[in-house]
Amino acid sequence: MSSKGEIKGELGDTTIEVKINKEDKTLHIIDKGIGMSEDEVNRYLNQVAFSSAEEFLAKYKDDASIIGHFGLGFYSAFMVSNKVEVITKSYKEDAPAVKWECDGDPSYTIEPNDKTARGTEIILHINDENTEYLEEGRISALLDKYCKFLPVEIKFGTKTETTWEGEGDDKQEIKTEVDNIINNPHPIWKKKPSDLTDDDYRNFYQELYPFSQAPLFWIHLNIDYPFNLTGILYFPKLNNSFELQKNKIQLYSNQVFITDDVKEIVPEFLMLLHGVIDSPDIPLNVSRSYLQSDANVKKINSYISKKVAEKLHSLFKEDRKEYENKWKEISTFVKYGMISDDKFNEKATSFVLLKNINNEYFTLDEYKEKVKANQTDKHNKIVYLYANDLKAQHAYIKAAQDYGYDVLEMDTIIDNHFMQHIEYKGNEVTFVRVDSDTPDNLVQKEETRESVLSQAEQDKVKEIFTTAVKNIGSGHIELKALSPNDMPVMITRPEFMRRMKEMQALQGMDMNMFPDTYNVVINTNHPLIADKLIKMRNEDKKADFANYLHDLALLNQGMLSGEELSTFVSRSLEFIK
Repeated sequence: MSSKGEIKGELGDTTIEVKINKEDKTLHIIDKGIGMSEDEVNRYLNQVAFSSAEEFLAKYKDDASIIGHFGLGFYSAFMVSNKVEVITKSYKEDAPAVKWECDGDPSYTIEPNDKTARGTEIILHINDENTEYLEEGRISALLDKYCKFLPVEIKFGTKTETTWEGEGDDKQEIKTEVDNIINNPHPIWKKKPSDLTDDDYRNFYQELYPFSQAPLFWIHLNIDYPFNLTGILYFPKLNNSFELQKNKIQLYSNQVFITDDVKEIVPEFLMLLHGVIDSPDIPLNVSRSYLQSDANVKKINSYISKKVAEKLHSLFKEDRKEYENKWKEISTFVKYGMISDDKFNEKATSFVLLKNINNEYFTLDEYKEKVKANQTDKHNKIVYLYANDLKAQHAYIKAAQDYGYDVLEMDTIIDNHFMQHIEYKGNEVTFVRVDSDTPDNLVQKEETRESVLSQAEQDKVKEIFTTAVKNIGSGHIELKALSPNDMPVMITRPEFMRRMKEMQALQGMDMNMFPDTYNVVINTNHPLIADKLIKMRNEDKKADFANYLHDLALLNQGMLSGEELSTFVSRSLEFIK
């Protein structure tokens, strides 16, 4: 083996062993590396700790693989130990083995030792406050988190392997004790994509996140200029919700685990992804502000965003049908990315999709062409009608369709922000929910319909409803001449106020800032208004009937519940009688 041309010879078995001795209250870490001479023990164990690390750092200042070198961080062992022993023998044949011992203060001892094999054994004498580090489960969890993909094998105890010998009645079960290697020193992100199958990627995902649903797809990162970066990013299933799961992407440096907090390295919207990033070019053990200003970090951030956009665009181009099938799961990634990253937004406009209630998918350009002829209003705005609850808004959807309008399905938690983003980026487009106005006014046109009632009759109808209908907050009662086929009374919710209220709820703010306001619209051309209500003679019956029609409108919007719903049911039974 060689390191900077200084070390020669056979590498041999490099397995690192971790052992617990509960009786002695010790934790042992044993390697078969190059070891240290007495002079090196003095310099690297004593001077690094008790003098300064200048020589050590100067020696390795240009070495990207400094992480893992013996010496740095070694003295954290005294946080859990009363005493630390280091028994080591150098690979140099003329250097005898030595034992270094220290109880955490500046005094220490060095004495000869009879160790014959090359390498180092560190013995931690665990103190009474930290006996948890003598439990197999605790050590196993730490090794799994921090050493899962170290490039050398880590042995922690043994495990039983079962094999079978013979056939038929002579078949025998053979149990064998073998080394328990807890890590995978050859993770697939270090391999060439051409050497891997889809099953390799799926199996590795299960290795990272046991018992998780299979990912939708993945991106294999591999670049060596202008920075070094390898890794695999997976698109998990989000189940059509905005599940911002932090700490799902793991950062490594040459397979040494660093952190699972990568918010300064990975674009914010891609924090939804899972996977691994491995780069020796990311500065470590530095402040967050330094990371934010580091040139390599900025390049890596942009590169990852670019690769994700390229992957999504290729999926869209290569198999649009399959891309549409996955859109429900990936739409959150794309929409969140467009809102939060301008460069990603520029690329994503070609593969972001809008879905209508007929399960048809359109790009932004395709949908604009589809609806602009019929859904351009008198202000020359193209109106995109949408529903966020197909069942609750069924009557409003049907009314919009009766006018020849197309209706989008926008039912994810991020859609409120996404719609505003599209409106801001393209000011000729506006989104309007199907229940925000009467169907004739969803797309405001110049033409108006005449009412069959005289002005005096209209005034009377408004008076009846104003007296009968209570608790509409800051909303108002409005008379409109609609089609006789439209509902007699409708509830509409002003688009701006409703959006503000929904955004308020999403951000966890006080929802009372924007009270729940709705308008009551009476269709003066509906037979129940123009023929029945206006011709009633008893004023009390007029008020009851107006109230009943109002409750029907509330029920249609899912706004009738509790005592009000019980009263409505009782009144309905009376009407039937």
